[in-house]
Amino acid sequence: MESPLDEPELIHQPKLLLLQMAKLQSSAELLNLAVTRLAESRRVALARIWLLKPGDICAACRMRPECPDQSRCLHLVASAGHSATDPGVTFDGLQGAFRRFPLGVRKVGRIAATGEAIEVSDLAVQPDWIVEPQWIRAEGIQGFSGQPLVSRGEVLGVLAVFSRDPIGERNIQWLRMIADHAATALANARAWEEVTALRRQLAMENEYLREEVHAAESFGDMVGQSVALDAIKGQIAMVASTDATVLIQGESGTGKELIARELHQRSGRASRPLIKVNCAAIPRELFDSEFFGHVRGSFSGAVRDRVGRFELADGGTLFLDEIGEVPLDLQSKLLRVLQEGEVQRVGEERARKVNVRVIAATNRDLKHESLSGRFRSDLFYRLSVFPVTLPPLRHRKEDIPLLAEHFLGQLTRRLGRTVRRLTVGNMQQLKRYDWPGNVRELQHVLERAIITSTDGRLVFELEEPASGRPDAPSTAAEAPAPILTATQLRALEADNLRRALREARGRIYGAGGAAALVGLKPTTFASRMKSLGVTAEARA
Repeated sequence: MESPLDEPELIHQPKLLLLQMAKLQSSAELLNLAVTRLAESRRVALARIWLLKPGDICAACRMRPECPDQSRCLHLVASAGHSATDPGVTFDGLQGAFRRFPLGVRKVGRIAATGEAIEVSDLAVQPDWIVEPQWIRAEGIQGFSGQPLVSRGEVLGVLAVFSRDPIGERNIQWLRMIADHAATALANARAWEEVTALRRQLAMENEYLREEVHAAESFGDMVGQSVALDAIKGQIAMVASTDATVLIQGESGTGKELIARELHQRSGRASRPLIKVNCAAIPRELFDSEFFGHVRGSFSGAVRDRVGRFELADGGTLFLDEIGEVPLDLQSKLLRVLQEGEVQRVGEERARKVNVRVIAATNRDLKHESLSGRFRSDLFYRLSVFPVTLPPLRHRKEDIPLLAEHFLGQLTRRLGRTVRRLTVGNMQQLKRYDWPGNVRELQHVLERAIITSTDGRLVFELEEPASGRPDAPSTAAEAPAPILTATQLRALEADNLRRALREARGRIYGAGGAAALVGLKPTTFASRMKSLGVTAEARA
């Protein structure tokens, strides 16, 4: 009887194989190395590794009738071997009848289900194990060893070796060691790949989010207590926790991006990125690359792989700002991604699954645009599952004081300036104005006033009320304003001071005083009274 020491070596330099496996960080390279090295010996006809994965080809799988639930099965991921009858034939392919094994079915499936090895030193004495006797006879197969790949108590897959000689105890021990090392190295490789993928994703998100930090800080939280704003908050509360597509409509500057951020922060995707795309700023020739990404060499200038915005937003939210600016002939590409949840990089054949919640915004009437044929109606209905319409600032003027105080605090900190608090006169001036640029214009007016302030007093440069309203009627036949003489201007200013005095009941100083109403210092107001001949008796 042959002793273990005299047993022919099935694996060439098994210790070297263990060392090589420990150094690899790619799971695919690790598995291919194991089966390739095992198949170097002419005594090994076939070495294969299957890994446990979700079921994917159940409809076409020949073993489906034997599969218990079609949820998980063994996937063939590495194979190596050579034919004894035809030296030019190899067994390296991953297709064929045994590319999938249900759990618990046949010897390979049983190993995965139980976590226990199955070793047959001589198949000649166990013919009931042979599924394809013709192949066994042709290749002279005598021994089989099936080892579970187990890491931390979890079965990851199965290593199977078909030998042309009986497999003795010494070689079985080496195969057990190789399986154990392969399982540990596979778990480490998977962890490394996951860390690398997360690091790459985090780097991409950080690069993008750095560009968005200023925009994120500029609006801050939702500020206001008007009935109109309360209605918007109610809509956000209803839809934020869902994955429904939201279409935000409103004039420029009303805070559509702020609403998108609130929806994202209140959703289950808050821990993932909110990626913003300004559709109006993307050239049509770069549309595919920006949205879906590209691979290196796919077109002139593509010097490296680029991840598209849909992939960047995977697991999070994609905010499509100015969606109405997407050219009509490119809208079908957006619609396809929204319907199928797949993107395909430029120059790449395979499609990538993405899980993205889409929020779109526009200052156009998309329903009217779709009826006019300038926007695809199917895309409009796909986007407007839950429409939110933001009112312009002129329709919620009761929010102006809160917004002004909020922006004043933000801007003074950012600009490093010290200014006085907003006066009653300041507030009345801000509320009289119609704000055609909405909240954004209010912020810019305050910023300009802080920058130009020389003595801590804020002076706002605003046009006459309603002069810039988007819905204000204008005609070419309007008569030009008359040119006033210096005397007329002085009389107009004097009359304005008298009206301020009457409004303030003769008081110049303090909140609500005449000086505050016209936006002047009390001392300056008194000096103007004297120079214009407005007497103290005119105060009553």
